[in-house]
Amino acid sequence: MNSNEIEIHKELKKYFGFSQFKGLQEQVITSILDEKNTFVIMPTGGGKSLCYQLPALIQEGTAIVVSPLIALMKNQVDAIRSLSSENGIAHVLNSSLTKTEIAQVKKDITSGLTKLLYVAPESLTKEEYVAFLQSVPISFVAIDEAHCISEWGHDFRPEYRNLRNIIKQLGKVPIIGLTATATPKVQEDILKNLDMADANTFKASFNRPNLYYEVRTKTKNIESDIIRFIKQHKGKSGIIYCLSRKKVESIAEVLQVNGISAVPYHAGLDAKTRAKHQDMFLMEDVDVVVATIAFGMGIDKPDVRFVIHHDIPKSLESYYQETGRAGRDGGEGHCLAYYSYKDVEKLEKFMSGKPVAEQEIGFALLQEVVAYAETSMSRRKFLLHYFGEEFDSETGEGADMDDNVRNPKHKVEAKEQVVKLLEIVRDTKHIYKSKEIVFTLIGRINAVIKAHKTDAQPYFGSGSDHDEKYWMALLRQVLVSGYLSKDIETYGVIKITKAGLDFIKKPVSFMMSEDHEYTEADDETIVTGGKSSGTADEVLTGMLRELRKKVAKKLGVPPFVVFQDPSIEDMALKYPITIQELYNIHGVGEGKAKKYGSEFVALISRYVEDNDIIRPDDLVVKSTGVNSANKLYIIQNIDRKLPLSDIASAKGLSMDALIKEMEQIVYSGTKLNIKYWLDDILDDDQQEEIHDYFMESESDKIEDALKEFDGDYDIDELRLMRIKFISEVAN
Repeated sequence: MNSNEIEIHKELKKYFGFSQFKGLQEQVITSILDEKNTFVIMPTGGGKSLCYQLPALIQEGTAIVVSPLIALMKNQVDAIRSLSSENGIAHVLNSSLTKTEIAQVKKDITSGLTKLLYVAPESLTKEEYVAFLQSVPISFVAIDEAHCISEWGHDFRPEYRNLRNIIKQLGKVPIIGLTATATPKVQEDILKNLDMADANTFKASFNRPNLYYEVRTKTKNIESDIIRFIKQHKGKSGIIYCLSRKKVESIAEVLQVNGISAVPYHAGLDAKTRAKHQDMFLMEDVDVVVATIAFGMGIDKPDVRFVIHHDIPKSLESYYQETGRAGRDGGEGHCLAYYSYKDVEKLEKFMSGKPVAEQEIGFALLQEVVAYAETSMSRRKFLLHYFGEEFDSETGEGADMDDNVRNPKHKVEAKEQVVKLLEIVRDTKHIYKSKEIVFTLIGRINAVIKAHKTDAQPYFGSGSDHDEKYWMALLRQVLVSGYLSKDIETYGVIKITKAGLDFIKKPVSFMMSEDHEYTEADDETIVTGGKSSGTADEVLTGMLRELRKKVAKKLGVPPFVVFQDPSIEDMALKYPITIQELYNIHGVGEGKAKKYGSEFVALISRYVEDNDIIRPDDLVVKSTGVNSANKLYIIQNIDRKLPLSDIASAKGLSMDALIKEMEQIVYSGTKLNIKYWLDDILDDDQQEEIHDYFMESESDKIEDALKEFDGDYDIDELRLMRIKFISEVAN
């Protein structure tokens, strides 16, 4: 070690008590002490903040730290104050301070006491602050969360775009940009915007070898799947991320009802409750926090053992940051995400109200998430490639830590198809994004292709022997293999690389894995670790259907009147053997269970015994009874013959929502007499006609009834008649 190195090791020990630097810290600090512009890309938990805190404490003058999160600034200031006997060593300057407090901050800076000044980007735009900072010695400016500069980042903040101009007013001070996540595109954006192309760039590895990545199909049974997962990790800390506050509340309730200690956390709760729930989680008074992404920004709990994404996030950056809260101590961390294309469509809908430029970016980021979820290659390799890092899926650290590697998908030789794909990218002259390239291959025309007259080319449709899904999967795998690249300037446009051109000249074997199929048919299954389990027992389903037919015949009613299909399937999944347990079956209430249940539970009980079946106790997911207040209100007021429109508006429900609630009530076995309301809409003959239809019909599906009556009745009339029918005939 030279004298300088010995010096900074001494300071490290003196201030932070560490005898060793971590990763790239020492090189970064040396670069800052040499007054060079510096750019640091280091995953959360890598010790980013020490990179600027230590040089600030050693150097003359005050270092300015720009950060977007007030809570985080406060945490850091407290942490630095704890290292020194002087409170004034670190300060926050933001809109929450009083005049007196601002005067104290200025005094401490002027006297040379303050080494670190944390400011929000908005505060820096105030002329009085800029004028003051011009008058005092500044050691450097550190911009934390620098990805906020880029609209390609997952957390773009417009006020960050102006930082460069303000810093220029402070004279010639070095700039340090820091971020925990940045794709090559975002990195380039940050350097350009801060006008520091000459910066020393330090990039730590994004690989977290102790994290296990898994994606499962999102099904109707997601709640039981999550409960089962948490019960397998009893007593361990975990976070569940949901996109909406409403979902956060309902999942937290379901967990509590099922004996799991959990609390909700979202921006809609008041600050006191949020702080309380955060502390409960940190102090291990609860095991699980169910949260919107607002959670965890200032959380540093090293032993989070699992992170579950109930909804797929908007970008891979968010996903990486959120999963990165698991296993910070190097111990196990299970990252489980649930995926269904329906959720993606929902997110796309949210975006449709935004400005076009923002929509395009949001769209592109979302497509990366889709590609990650649907890919069948190593998820770790895919993620790291996204962040511009190479990973060897044979020998890399943590190579077997994901569901795709442990349950490999079928592979096929695709050498010829790769050549075809590469030639099309080359011959269409690098103007297309992946969608247009795939369309060109399968011969589908859209406006962009028409405008470029690609549909008139001889190669148009040359890959029509395979479908869109196949080519999309191949394109993703060829991108990750480095034969194609996404252009940084015009993000999303696919270009061929030198390796790709060489491949065309001299093709080699290319084994392609077939992508996951996430079809709607999977709706009733629960997929665990790539193998499907927890599906309804088909033999038992058959026997229950037979019994249902027999009971229905005896009573002279259609089978669906006894139990609907989803209820039968749920019985074959949960094996209820008492009337009490039957209450927990989908669509079965107390009335129905008592009326028809005894033969069904007797059959299941015999079946369980004969086949030595171990019943999944943890599968009986207790519902939260959220709607019970609504239910009671509806039943009482229908008894009082109150107009349905009044009942709906009193509860703030649409007519559609009210009918849904009524359907649930009658299908689970409670009578509702709505004849008084129907008599105003339909005469006796019409009512009789619809009643007879349901009596003779194989199914109670409204679509079938609409077809049958071909426009004679509208959907609400048929739904209300079905409620009356089920109520009279079944209950």
